[in-house]
Amino acid sequence: MTSQLFAICFNAARPSDLARFWSGVLGWQPADGPEDGIAILAPGPVGYRIRFLPSQEPRTGRNRAHFDLTSATPEDQRRTVARALELGAEHLDVGQLPEEGHVVLADPDGNEFCVIEAGNKFLADTGVIGALSCDGTQEVGYFWSKALRWPLVWDQDQETAIQSPDGGTKITWGGPPVAPKTGTNRLYLELTIPADADPEAELDRLVSLGATRTSAGEDRGGDHGGRVLLLDPDGNEFSVRTHR
Repeated sequence: MTSQLFAICFNAARPSDLARFWSGVLGWQPADGPEDGIAILAPGPVGYRIRFLPSQEPRTGRNRAHFDLTSATPEDQRRTVARALELGAEHLDVGQLPEEGHVVLADPDGNEFCVIEAGNKFLADTGVIGALSCDGTQEVGYFWSKALRWPLVWDQDQETAIQSPDGGTKITWGGPPVAPKTGTNRLYLELTIPADADPEAELDRLVSLGATRTSAGEDRGGDHGGRVLLLDPDGNEFSVRTHR
């Protein structure tokens, strides 16, 4: 069986503070579980987590991925922005034009995110996190479509997007030019392998699709081999939980 999206992970200097921020912005509740770090869980059937893991690595450049939050109405957008600012976010200038309707913010750890204006048809019916918007190539979009077996919902001008067959958050890649990678990504995907699947066979499948196993092998967390660190075709880190 195919790996499933378990979590979107943040490497954070203060995981508990960042978890409180995002829990307050999204209205998500803490998730139970013995894993390291702190997690909040999306409501409903498409229930991936956001995990906040301790890291002292310094920030180097802009993140390769950020959240696009949706808005039902203009007032809803204003409320989301006001709530985020009250919880510790700051306005961020990334060169957006005054006439653009989205609002760019940074969370208390400096991670960029956007609050998208109401009426965005591409993000309709996706939930509060409309997209994990990534800097990446068409090749990496194809890789993740095959890795998760999520269909492509956009494939034009080297821009790609995928979405679970069950709906929910889209993952998008903006195509070239792709900024050079600087250091370890602060945001990355964590997959889990179903209990009845062969972990090595699934890892071999991901490698056959274009992933690379790193020399690090297992990542942080003291799970004694419970997570394996890989790189996608664009060199982005992701981890695979080989047991629950």
